[in-house]
Amino acid sequence: MAGLGARVDDLLDLVLGGRCAGCDRPGRALCRDCAREFEGRVFAARPDPAPLELPPVFALARYEGVVRSVLLAHKERGRTRLAKPLGAALGRVLATTAGPGDVVVMVPSRRAAIRTRGYDPLARIARHAVANSRLLGRPLRICPALALARPVADQVGLSAAARVANLSGAMTVRRGFASYLAGRTIVLLDDVVTTGATLAEAARALRDVGGRVRAAVVVAATSKGPDSSLARVFGPA
Repeated sequence: MAGLGARVDDLLDLVLGGRCAGCDRPGRALCRDCAREFEGRVFAARPDPAPLELPPVFALARYEGVVRSVLLAHKERGRTRLAKPLGAALGRVLATTAGPGDVVVMVPSRRAAIRTRGYDPLARIARHAVANSRLLGRPLRICPALALARPVADQVGLSAAARVANLSGAMTVRRGFASYLAGRTIVLLDDVVTTGATLAEAARALRDVGGRVRAAVVVAATSKGPDSSLARVFGPA
């Protein structure tokens, strides 16, 4: 039945003029060839230099080529059907990184960006990621504990130092969540890590209320992938 559903999706996308976000060929929103770019092994990725507050980060792919095109299509071009395959990829990282009892906290998005796009790209991916992690044996839930305490600029185009300055002290734990998170082990969730400034600031806010941030999970990282000397594989290909 799953195979039949995939063939029906292929036919509908072709009839409706769909194109792959990765290679631009007619057909599915993400063709089978491009989908393979999200089937790698989970690896440890760390920006260089890394912010002091940055926890260990785990990713599934490098932020380049097809992977970059697909993430940008979902985030900036309204290709919302990509949330499911991207969430499945992130769910694999989550399932191989988070432990029983870990609290999963999503990095907050800027309200202005959500209004402009009409949706929260990370929230859409996160929902699918959690659902997929449950199928893989990790019954996890998203805890909406973080919020932006002040306006911040778009990070695109900023240097590493400027990103840190832009986000410094910008995140806070929502009222009512501080006591819940105190003493708990937390895994942060985002779509991409570049300089690590966003994840570092999120980790800082959580640690300030007594949370223990064990790791962060992302779909893709700009740092070196599985062939790096820093790589530490957690799951099978």
